[in-house]
This record gives sequence, C-alpha cells and structure tokens, in this order.
Amino acid sequence: MQPLAFDHLVLMLRDRLTELAPRFEQDGYTLTDLAIHNLGSINRLITLDSTYIELLGWPENKPPARKEIADVPQGLDALVFRTENAQQTFDYLKSRQFAVNPVQRLERPLELNGATHMARFDTVRFSVQPIAGLRIYFCQHLTPEHVWMERFMRHDNGAKSLTEIVIDAHQPESVAQTLATLTMASADKNNNDYTVTLPNLSLRIRHNAVTPEAKVTGALLADNKGVVQRFDTRLS
Repeated sequence: MQPLAFDHLVLMLRDRLTELAPRFEQDGYTLTDLAIHNLGSINRLITLDSTYIELLGWPENKPPARKEIADVPQGLDALVFRTENAQQTFDYLKSRQFAVNPVQRLERPLELNGATHMARFDTVRFSVQPIAGLRIYFCQHLTPEHVWMERFMRHDNGAKSLTEIVIDAHQPESVAQTLATLTMASADKNNNDYTVTLPNLSLRIRHNAVTPEAKVTGALLADNKGVVQRFDTRLS
C-alpha cells in the first residue's frame, strides 16, 4: 500500500475567524470566501498546490455547533490525511484496532460563476484519538475541483506548498510509529527527532520533555522561488 498524502492543516480560530482572517490577507495570502459547513462550523482556506491550511471556527458570539471542536484552543490543530476511499480507510483503521467512527459526509456551499455549488467530502474520524493531544482525521474529496481553484491558489507572497509540519511530543518514537501506521508510511530516526515522509510533505516529531501530550507546534511553507519559512499563525 502507498502512503497517504497529507490533505490539510487546521488552524483553529474559534469565534474569532471573521476578526482574524484579514491578518492573513495582509500577509499576502488569498483566502477563499467564507463558507458554512452543514455541521455548523465556518471556514476560509489558504489553498496551496496539493494541500491547504484551513482557518476554522464558528460565527462570532455564538456557541460552537460541533461538539468535537468546542473545546479546541486557538492555534494549529488538526492533521488531516487524504484518502481516495473513505470506506476502505475506515476498514483499514478498524482492522488495526483504532476507535473509528463510521464515514461521515461533510458539505459546504460555494458560489461559482454566479451559481451555487456544493463542495462535498467523506471523512473518517475517531471516537478516541489515537495520539493524545492531536486531532487527526481523514478526508476523501468528492469534488476536488471546488477546492483547488486557480484563482485562490495565487498568493501575493508567493506561497506554494506545505513542506513540513512539526510536532512536539514527550515520546516522539511512539507518536511517530502511530502516525506511520495511520498513514501507511514509515518512521525514520534522525538524532532525537523522527520523520514520517508522506508523498507531499514530511511530519517531523521532536522530543520535548515538558510536553505532556503531543502538539502541533509549527509548519513550514515554500514559496514559488523555493524559499522556505515558518507559517505565521498571527495569534501573537
């Protein structure tokens, strides 16, 4: 089996999404229009060549409609891996004794050429997350043409691709091995760090003795000239 590709990284903005989104536009990113999911959350995307960063939240001054994100703090949040067949991924994870929920349909409307279209996704989520501290799920794009649209992939700052996601963990080997199993990839040790290499980026798991649970602590972006820099979450 081939390793799964990375799909998108979630930046949780809670009920401040509308307030904070302009900061990313000031940084030279082109954001997609505000969208409302059928589950009640809202988002805007930073669309890249094969991945995207999802700015996720819910309407200001309203309670969160999705229970699984209600207590998620602001900051880099979920790791979402791409599957070409959500049901097969569910079966694979079930066979590895992970606590997975049945495939769930996620939808959001968008306006395109004066008409309303529906972006549709099948997702596989966990009832118990396999790595404490990380929110992980899998996404099958049923309408990828409604996500990777050329006009949203042109950024004034030249942003092109996610190249690396950094995770801090008290037990990096265990976290790396679990991530490798989830993505059907391999975990390689490099000094005290571990790397899980996926088709379109790498996950770097660093040892951090004072981190009680694993945590996404950073992401690296390459621009169209090959310059790599850290993604600024604009929360400080």
